[in-house]
Amino acid sequence: MQYMIMTYEEPAAFEARTDTHKSQAYWGAWAAYAQTLQESGVMVGGSGLQPPHAGTTLRLQNGQRQIQDGPYADTKEQLGGYFVIEVPDLDSALDWAARCPAAAGGAVEVRPVLVMG
Repeated sequence: MQYMIMTYEEPAAFEARTDTHKSQAYWGAWAAYAQTLQESGVMVGGSGLQPPHAGTTLRLQNGQRQIQDGPYADTKEQLGGYFVIEVPDLDSALDWAARCPAAAGGAVEVRPVLVMG
């Protein structure tokens, strides 16, 4: 079964991406996690996302587009990236989520992928 592992990070984590003193450790942890997923054969796909301010949220209200700069939810932790993995069950997906770098300082959501078609 496929699960999406969604990683939520605080602003300090997004800042660490480009901080000259912190970026190597930040990206090193993520590269190691992605490599482990790939080498184990469970990774289907995934990617990091640009910081929340780069997002645009769209809603349709009475047939009209309502555009808002920024993320959907105005919260401290924001979606930073995702992985899609293929594992036998939720317990296995949660085991992989617990190894994700975001689990230590942010949050990780695991959700089954809805099979379309």
